[in-house]
Amino acid sequence: MGFQCGIVGLPNVGKSTLFNALTETAAAEAANYPFCTIEPNVGRVAVPDERLDRIAAIAKSAKTLPTQLEFVDIAGLVRGASKGEGLGNQFLANIREVDAIVHVLRCFEGDVTHVDGSVDPLRDADTVETELMIADLDSVERQYDNTAKRAKVGDKEAQRRLAVLEPVVAALRDGRPARSVAIDNEQQALFKGLNLLTAKPVLYVANVEEESAATGNALSEAVRAKAAAEGAGFVVISAAIEAEVASLSDPEEKREFLETLGLRETGLARLIREGYRLLGLITFFTAGPKETRAWTVRDGAKAPEAAGVIHTDFERGFIRAETIAYDDFVALGGEQAAKDAGRMRAEGKEYLVHDGDIFHFRFNV
Repeated sequence: MGFQCGIVGLPNVGKSTLFNALTETAAAEAANYPFCTIEPNVGRVAVPDERLDRIAAIAKSAKTLPTQLEFVDIAGLVRGASKGEGLGNQFLANIREVDAIVHVLRCFEGDVTHVDGSVDPLRDADTVETELMIADLDSVERQYDNTAKRAKVGDKEAQRRLAVLEPVVAALRDGRPARSVAIDNEQQALFKGLNLLTAKPVLYVANVEEESAATGNALSEAVRAKAAAEGAGFVVISAAIEAEVASLSDPEEKREFLETLGLRETGLARLIREGYRLLGLITFFTAGPKETRAWTVRDGAKAPEAAGVIHTDFERGFIRAETIAYDDFVALGGEQAAKDAGRMRAEGKEYLVHDGDIFHFRFNV
């Protein structure tokens, strides 16, 4: 199950520096956190999770395998992208393929030329969002007239589709993204089928100068307020620091370097975790002598869906899930102790997976 976060932004805001630091960090830690470059601008990175090592130590596993996210460095956008300016068509095509948008905003002054001649992250955010909304409006307006005609003559499917299109068109014409529209559960499939750019969740990354990496600055605070108002994700990062950290191979040296800057962990670790949260994902584990492994599943998934993440046969022939909560596994000292204490449960097809569950799946194909 792959989940992609597309890294977007105007030219010269630091997004490629950030992506390169992200991928170099992953490559440097490949012994513990598998990484591969699928294309020059696509990389898979491990989701940091301290629970993985604790479970592995208790289970005496030979190796650990974290769950992963995929990041895509998408070509820089310029005004007019929705009309094909610059790399607009390529930008829009690439962003349609991702599950969430990581929007890098320049929150530092300096000599690096800005395409608009000055530093204003809120203006930059509006530039990108406006281009995405224009592209979405063009898409839904082309669908709207035909759907409305069919709905008028009693086409039930068209009527259901129109009930989704109408509020989306209204929002976009009003300058609001599609994700601002309240869509009920029954309409979700139709809404998702529109494949709208502005329906995707957004994580704003405020790229600050090195001195502000721990505390942020006035520009990043403006972005934080914008994210809070929209219910979007938000992370402060210094791409320059991340690039420097990525160049250090010694973990202790990295830790000391971060401490001198008042940082407990890299900004990339926070970005990866926030991307995971933004996508509405949770982690479950499998553990044994050979390996302890973290797996990704959507929040709200039932046990058979989680089993299917491991292998489709597990879902097809699902019988039950033998489940131990993470806290019980750690407190009691492992699977057998949890079993002896009656803390291992046999759960059926309707069981909702909880973050941190440790599973053995029983199946028959």
